[in-house]
Amino acid sequence: MTKMYQVSTLQALALGYSKSVITVGELLKHGDTGLGTFEDVNGEMIVLEGHCYQANENGNVTEAEDSAGVPFSSVTLLKDGKRSELGENRSIDDLKTVLTQKIEENFGLNSMHIVRIDGSFRKVSARSESGYKAHHVSLKDALSVTQKDFFFEDISGTLVCVYYPDYMDGINAAGWHLHFISDDRRFGGHVFDIDMISGTAEECKINSIEIQLPREPSFDTYSLKQASNSEIKSVEQGKK
Repeated sequence: MTKMYQVSTLQALALGYSKSVITVGELLKHGDTGLGTFEDVNGEMIVLEGHCYQANENGNVTEAEDSAGVPFSSVTLLKDGKRSELGENRSIDDLKTVLTQKIEENFGLNSMHIVRIDGSFRKVSARSESGYKAHHVSLKDALSVTQKDFFFEDISGTLVCVYYPDYMDGINAAGWHLHFISDDRRFGGHVFDIDMISGTAEECKINSIEIQLPREPSFDTYSLKQASNSEIKSVEQGKK
């Protein structure tokens, strides 16, 4: 059985709980593919083939140190996934529609999924951010200060796509959430839009989840149900 391992909840991150919960080294014991962010929301995380990469505010990627802190992430072991070929997708909405149709055909809308797509792209529009150390400052407000948007043209690379069903909204972002990293592992970020020429997808259906909540007493000072679903959608689902 394939399991999703999640660090904290998106509600907590949205409300400003961006302290380290575990380290990158600990995270990689639970999965080889996934996405997330780093302590103080210091860049976008792409986990691929057992390596953890950090995209800085300019979209430049380095491999994260094992000691780096993780406040929020979702990873799994991607193995024996269902493979398929993808044609041209001129926007992220087109791609999300194709991916949703694929999991719907296999009666998977109430399960979690991770999809790895290796493809060629005319353009990838993305974002990342630098760290923001203040806590109890919402993710939306922090990103308004630290986020930078950028794009990559005529590039080959990998999309890591995570899907959570609607009823899990708040634990994570309902629907699809995509991060990108280039083949040479030099560029990447959180994806807002794509223009994909073609790609090969590997999809894994997940029907079990383990959530590691923060252990610090300060976590219990956050009223997680107050997290705004509209704010979560605006920052996590590529809605600028």
